[in-house]
Amino acid sequence: MNWSNDMNVPKGQFCGRTRREFLWQSGGGFMGTALAGMLGNGFFTSQTHAADGTKLTNPLAPKAPHFKAKAKSVIFLFMYGGPSQVDTFDYKPDLYPLDGKTIKVKTFGRGGRKNQGRVVGPKWKFKRYGKCGKMVSDLFPHLAQRVDDIAFIHSMYADSPLHGSAMLMMNSGRVLSGNPCMGSWVNYGLGSVNQNLPGFVVMLDPTGGPISGAKNWTSGYMPASYQGVQLRSKGSPILDLKNPKGVTRKMQRKIIDHLNAYNVEHAATRKSNTNLDARISSFELAFNMQKHAPEAVDVSSEPEKIKEMYGLNEKRTNDFGTKCLLARRLVERGVRFIQLYSGGNHNDNNWDAHTDMVKNHTYHAGNTDKPIAALLKDLKERGMLDETLVVWGGEFGRQPTAEYARGTGRDHNSYGFTMWMAGGGIKGGESVGTTDELGASAVEHPFHVKNLHATILTQMGLDPNRLSFFYNGLDQKLVGVEGAEPIKQII
Repeated sequence: MNWSNDMNVPKGQFCGRTRREFLWQSGGGFMGTALAGMLGNGFFTSQTHAADGTKLTNPLAPKAPHFKAKAKSVIFLFMYGGPSQVDTFDYKPDLYPLDGKTIKVKTFGRGGRKNQGRVVGPKWKFKRYGKCGKMVSDLFPHLAQRVDDIAFIHSMYADSPLHGSAMLMMNSGRVLSGNPCMGSWVNYGLGSVNQNLPGFVVMLDPTGGPISGAKNWTSGYMPASYQGVQLRSKGSPILDLKNPKGVTRKMQRKIIDHLNAYNVEHAATRKSNTNLDARISSFELAFNMQKHAPEAVDVSSEPEKIKEMYGLNEKRTNDFGTKCLLARRLVERGVRFIQLYSGGNHNDNNWDAHTDMVKNHTYHAGNTDKPIAALLKDLKERGMLDETLVVWGGEFGRQPTAEYARGTGRDHNSYGFTMWMAGGGIKGGESVGTTDELGASAVEHPFHVKNLHATILTQMGLDPNRLSFFYNGLDQKLVGVEGAEPIKQII
């Protein structure tokens, strides 16, 4: 029967749709697994041909860096909510005797702009550690043992003291949504070296994702192939990864080959269609991931001493410890950019300590201290720290003063806060920049978030002022069209 003629629609169409559209929709129904779900996640493979020999356009093929890279991968440990610098790594002895006193100090946070406030003295003691003699709070007894591998940046500042826009700035360099994030830029600049796993992986806190959600790992105006992919630390690493009942890999392979052939034929008639290109290779990587992703996240094969070192045998550290161990396993398998979130989408579940600093930071530091120290130690013992850049920090810091009339909490502070980096060609045992005697704002060698981004790109072999993507009439850059320099004191 000639359906086109009988239904009074143009030849080459079925039920008002082209044959290709029908095959695409029915194919999605046949597979109904990760293959369909992966499309929204923008997976891409580093191979250049489908199994049937069809040539694929591949923006994630490995690319040469601008210059010799010192790091091959980045692990960003994101302490969502804003950890307090004066209670963690920025020792301010002058704050202790001022506890409870109202003083003149300019602040700008959730509570607005103020010229004075009630001081909240540091709630933990600091001690010297390592050959470098770094002062570290009692909050981090395990991490304190690794200070000779770490470079602390005490003079970070950002443009916004509000979570949503500050998160976007830390992740994408802009306070507005719709821009590619760091992981997208790294994979855009370098491509992927693993055809079986995504190049940009995100692992969220079990209590939920951060404010603004997927905007924090979006590829923005870049092709969808570059956006981050959520990976779960428990259960199936990616939802719908398994085949539906009755569908074998051989059957699935045949369906993908047919779909790729039709998609490539359709793409040949278009000058440029990045979404279609991404869709073609998405099928390939999704197919490969169904076989390889479960192995990559299977920590049961790790020695018991490694599991114990990461805290997998303790309820408090099991979740973040598992994520840190997974990060090491992903780096071993060539994943470029991995971001782990500590802190979920409710104030009680992240580092946003507005009321009770002791309760909040004791909880979150206790969940992450041992796993992070284990990650640094494990990478170093395996000879991987030299080529893995580890970054720690939140979207901003905390004020030395309280937001409310009562309580020990602190308001947001984007004027001056601490972040640290380790590995990947970064000098260990270093501290650069300072805040004032109260820890309220950066005063010596202030570094903007863009300087942090420039440092990350530089260590990955990418010139932050050359790496660009033409969009909206401009050569867009992670560090802004005006550019930025890396933090040379720690390189």
